[in-house]
Amino acid sequence: MATTLSHDVRSGNLTATGYSVRGLLERFPTSLLALAFRLAVATVFWRSGLTKIASWDATVALFDMEYMLPILPPVAGAYLATAVELGCSALLTLGLATRFAAAALLGMTLVIQLLVYPENWPDHLLWGSILAYLVTRGAGAISLDHLICRRLFGYGRTDVA
Repeated sequence: MATTLSHDVRSGNLTATGYSVRGLLERFPTSLLALAFRLAVATVFWRSGLTKIASWDATVALFDMEYMLPILPPVAGAYLATAVELGCSALLTLGLATRFAAAALLGMTLVIQLLVYPENWPDHLLWGSILAYLVTRGAGAISLDHLICRRLFGYGRTDVA
């Protein structure tokens, strides 16, 4: 076994195998990653929005007594948060206006982190990372953004979406 391993290392076979695996991994479609990211983060915020509308009085009470946002009145904050969570989650799921929706949810995540629940930073870091990817890279080819860009700008122009 040692002879075979040292022979493989000297002949470069392990390096070639490493490069072929790396090349295979690099060819993985990022559009599938973007789709998974969009669906994962949309699910988190969609469920949160549904929870808010399921018990509106409790939601307003939370904004009044626990969240205590410094600028927004509790009712306005509750309406705004619910609208952003549900609206942007729907947009992300469809891959429509993805960069805008991801930026809005990223801003909301930053507010939650800085003003409401700083101890939940691991969740916020995860959501923020996914949202930052979507803001910087877009929705990918499996999206309405991509279809619209193809129609507006022609085939092959994918860097816009």
